[in-house]
Amino acid sequence: MSPRPNPAAAARAAVAAAAVAASKGVALPQAIRHQVGADDVKPDGRKRRWESHKEARRSELVDGTLAAVRTLGADAGMDEIAQEIGVSKTVLYRYFTDKSDLTTAAMMRFIETVLVPRLGSAINEDVGEFELTRMVISVYVQTVADEPQIYSFVMSGGSGSEVVADSQKLIAQMLTFVMINRLVEQGSQTGGVETWAYSLVGAIQLAVHWWMVEHRLGKEQLIDYLTMMVWSSIAGITAAGGSAEYFNSLDHPLPKAPGAPGDRCRRSLSGAGGRGIGLSAWLSTRTTGPGPTQVRRR
Repeated sequence: MSPRPNPAAAARAAVAAAAVAASKGVALPQAIRHQVGADDVKPDGRKRRWESHKEARRSELVDGTLAAVRTLGADAGMDEIAQEIGVSKTVLYRYFTDKSDLTTAAMMRFIETVLVPRLGSAINEDVGEFELTRMVISVYVQTVADEPQIYSFVMSGGSGSEVVADSQKLIAQMLTFVMINRLVEQGSQTGGVETWAYSLVGAIQLAVHWWMVEHRLGKEQLIDYLTMMVWSSIAGITAAGGSAEYFNSLDHPLPKAPGAPGDRCRRSLSGAGGRGIGLSAWLSTRTTGPGPTQVRRR
C-alpha cells in the first residue's frame, strides 16, 4: 500500500488541480488523483475500459441530474429526474443504488466541478491577507447562494456523511496550505494550522447552512460577519506569532467596544476620519508575537 500524502502535499495538489480545473475545465477528481499519485496502480486493459465507461456514464447522469434539479426544483424525485434527463428510471438504478446514492454523487460532482475550482482560483489570487480572507468567504457564500435548488437537493437527500467529511477535508487542506505559506512568510509558527483550518471551514459551512435555511440576513451581511469572525481569528493568531505558549502567557481582558464609556483605545480604533486602523494593527500596538526564535514574554 502506497503511503498517504502529507497534508501540505495533498493541499498543494488540491490547489494545483483546482486551478487547472478552473482555467481549463479539467475534471477535478482525475486531476487530484494524478497530482497525488493515486493512479499508480494500473488495472488490466479490459477492466480499465469498463471502469472508464461506467465512470463517464455516471458523470453524464449526475450532470443531467443537476440540470434537472435546477429546472424541476429540490423536491424532484427519481421518476421526474429520469424523465427530464431522457432515460428510464431503470437506467438510473443501474448506476445508482437509490436516490441517496444519486444525491451523494450529485453533491460530490458539484463540489468538485463548481465549488473547489472557484475556491482554488480565489486562493491563487495575489492579494493581501484581508482581501484574500474576504474573497474566499465571498466565493463560498456566493456559490451556495447561486444554487439554492442544488444545495437543498443534496442536503435533504441523505447524502453520505463521508462525502461531506471528504469535501470539508479537501477545502481544509487547501486552506492549510495557504495559511502555512502566509504564516511562514511572516515568521510565525505553524503547528496549529491544521486545527485552525478545519475549525474555520466547519464554522463557515455550518453558518452558511443555517443562513440557507433561515434567511435571516442579507448575503452581504453574512459575508461581513463571517469575515469579521475569521479575520479576528487570523489577526489574533498572527499577533501571537502562531504560538499557543505565547498566547497562554498573556492576559486576555475583553476589549471594550469602540465608543464605550472608559474605552482607552477609542482613538486608536476610530483613527482619522473614524475609518479605523484595523484589528491587526490595533493588536500590534498591544502585543508583540514571539516569532520563531523569541522567548516567551509576559
